[in-house]
Amino acid sequence: MTLLADGAAPAYATHDPRDGSEIARYPLEDAARVAARVADARDAAAWWAAQGFDGRRRILLAWKGAIARGAADLAAVIARETGKPSGDALLEVMLTLGHLDWAAKNAKKALGVRKMHAGLINYNQKATLRYEPYGVVGVIGPWNYPFYTPMGSISYALAAGNAIVFKPSELTPGTAVWIAERWNEVCDRPVFQVATGDRETGSALVKAGVDKIAFTGSTASAKRVMAACAENLIPLVAECGGKDALIVAKDADLDAAADFIAFGAFGNAGQTCVGVERVYVERAVRDTLVAKVRERAQRIPLDGDEAKYGPMTLGSQPDVVRAHIDDALTRGGTAALGGPESVDGRRIAPVILTDVPEESDAIRQETFGPTVTINAVDSLDEAIEKANATDYGLGAAVFTKSAHTGEYVAARLKAGVVTINSVLGFAAIPTLPFGGVKGSGFGRIHGEDGLKEFATPKSVARQTGKAMLNLLTLERSDKDMHMVARMIPMLHGKGK
Repeated sequence: MTLLADGAAPAYATHDPRDGSEIARYPLEDAARVAARVADARDAAAWWAAQGFDGRRRILLAWKGAIARGAADLAAVIARETGKPSGDALLEVMLTLGHLDWAAKNAKKALGVRKMHAGLINYNQKATLRYEPYGVVGVIGPWNYPFYTPMGSISYALAAGNAIVFKPSELTPGTAVWIAERWNEVCDRPVFQVATGDRETGSALVKAGVDKIAFTGSTASAKRVMAACAENLIPLVAECGGKDALIVAKDADLDAAADFIAFGAFGNAGQTCVGVERVYVERAVRDTLVAKVRERAQRIPLDGDEAKYGPMTLGSQPDVVRAHIDDALTRGGTAALGGPESVDGRRIAPVILTDVPEESDAIRQETFGPTVTINAVDSLDEAIEKANATDYGLGAAVFTKSAHTGEYVAARLKAGVVTINSVLGFAAIPTLPFGGVKGSGFGRIHGEDGLKEFATPKSVARQTGKAMLNLLTLERSDKDMHMVARMIPMLHGKGK
């Protein structure tokens, strides 16, 4: 909601989703203010790139230390803005710092100048490959994991030598402002800035002359951002929604599968892009698995200090969750636990739906709430086919005691990341790139690929002597061309 702040400057208020109380007010930055930030970042980017990998590493690790020393305070900010339990917020801080640490320490190895083989015929050339930062990267972040998710771009882009202008979700600006304050404690240059505001602020950032955009949000929003980027050929990395499937083989450890299904489906109130929304289980163990998941869901405390997840952060999301439940039941699905009555304002109790038709919204569209569908299949191949049948392709999982079966299923799932016998197991592994396929986006964050996502390769070839054949001239000799004709079948005719 736009308000008039003291001094008549445009501002807006954030509210605690647990009780609706006002938390704070933040500037609603307009296009002129965003453009000024990008201009400041442009100047700072040149200084930041000149620090080199070692200089950037020192500052990034100092930033990490400043955040770590205030981890409890940051977790409190995250918890209040999102409504999630403080323990979940603190875990988010820990996971994020692991990625910042890895990016700072490994950028030089991944992006440093390397010698390349020029080949025998090019013996007179020395070839090198280097990676250079884009300059200024605009990051548009989400509200569900307001520290972990955007820092997956911010950490790696900074380590690669870019300056950052970060536009956080209007629901969680306090998290962004807090980490910006820690940045200012360790660096007096505007290499990392935060632009608070609404969708118009994000639109202004895309149009403000940044060199790349890193976006996390819905697929529909990503399409709008991509269209705006296309006007000036601004490259984009997009991490969009998911409708992640989990496959359970009949030989799986059903207790472990049930534990992870409950965690993936109901953790953070289901507000996780790579959470578990669909389960396909071989028919022989379907009833046993449903009973185990239901038993775990019924044990989840929803109130008080022991609550395992909080309310919906986004006020409109309960309507989406209720609509998906209603649609699934209307089409013939069964509620194994809960139902429409589970939606009580922003607080939603766990919902388990079974025998849900594949054309229903609960199967086809992202629900982003504490619900899960569990459908029986007659084979793992059928499960794979149904898992791949949506427009999304972010994450997936398979549970089986057979290493061969696990690898077989993982290889055939159309997703950017697959976990075997776990859920979200990749999140704490900085070396693994993360991103989606199909409607879940493109490009990668994390790992060496994440560092290279925010750098442009530059190839350099340096001639050191006379070539064996003088071919790079308009006055090529008949003798040299005769040699070329003889060499082609010698070098390439065998086809091996």
